[in-house]
Amino acid sequence: MALPPPLRQHPPGALARRSLLLGTAAWCVCAAGCSNGAKSSSPAVASSSPRSRTTAVAVSSPGPELPAAMAWRPGPGEIQPAAKLAAVRLVEALGTWPTGQGGERAAAARAAALGIPSVLAAQLAAQAGSLAPSADAAVVRVIDAQYGGILSDTASVLVVCDQPTHSGATVRPGGTTVDVRLSRTSSGWGVTALHPAAPGPAGALDEAAREVFAQSRIELPPASAADIRGGAVHDSVLHAMLQLAGTYRLSVSVVRSGHPLDVFGTNRPSDHPLGRAFDVWRIDGHPVVDPATSRTLISEFMRAAAAAGSYNVGGPVQLAGGATANQFFSDDTHHDHVHIGFTA
Repeated sequence: MALPPPLRQHPPGALARRSLLLGTAAWCVCAAGCSNGAKSSSPAVASSSPRSRTTAVAVSSPGPELPAAMAWRPGPGEIQPAAKLAAVRLVEALGTWPTGQGGERAAAARAAALGIPSVLAAQLAAQAGSLAPSADAAVVRVIDAQYGGILSDTASVLVVCDQPTHSGATVRPGGTTVDVRLSRTSSGWGVTALHPAAPGPAGALDEAAREVFAQSRIELPPASAADIRGGAVHDSVLHAMLQLAGTYRLSVSVVRSGHPLDVFGTNRPSDHPLGRAFDVWRIDGHPVVDPATSRTLISEFMRAAAAAGSYNVGGPVQLAGGATANQFFSDDTHHDHVHIGFTA
């Protein structure tokens, strides 16, 4: 696949007052305290809107205006909302800063303010990667948090976010996806490591990629768009997106970068880092994780993904049939998104 020019991105929404910095939150959050969030009632474009109802939290910041910081909340239907909330709060803290408070040391201090031990906070700040672009100020706005894997005492939460920045007098769109690793102890879920997306440089778009970017019914977050611009996404993925967009509006969460290299908890390579899979977190404006979302809609979408050539379709519904015995699957990891994978 040929390499693409920079993607035109929609502006990150109406500019708000000069106020950015998220308040602190408890480091290990109990599940009971995380279950009261509600999903957004307006299905805005994924590149500018968080999934769940959010609350602006602000302090004064001089310089060009950035969108207000929005504290993400898990909605109904989450299996382990505390794990997602712990992951998101750290990403929000590391990736949001007002003018004059950038840099690794300040990021470590923001992580420590969440109650993370100072040594671990410094280690996590050093792992921020694409979550810490060079800029005078930045603000993270989480689009979605989905599982990369969930076991009894370990988890991977993929935090998909916009991250507009300003430097000098210029405000620029941006964003990344962070694979946040967590472990659970008697005191709750805590982050142990970060693996931010690293999509690589852009190149020239081939025809399938141009069609994907031109299709308004395919919503791509920043890291997924960068994956496609980088040319490492298989054409089978792009053609399937286009085929599905003929019937559905699909909000993509993850394509290649920002996903675990192996299927979580195993040593089997995942199709995502190979550019042969994509995940969808919202169908026609309805989050997959929301119990109010029609199981019929999700089931029909999964079958349409199989008809588009996917050999491996996972989601919150266990479907019968399929071209092979294992074409459809369901587990806790996939209760919040639909996985669509392809062979080489």
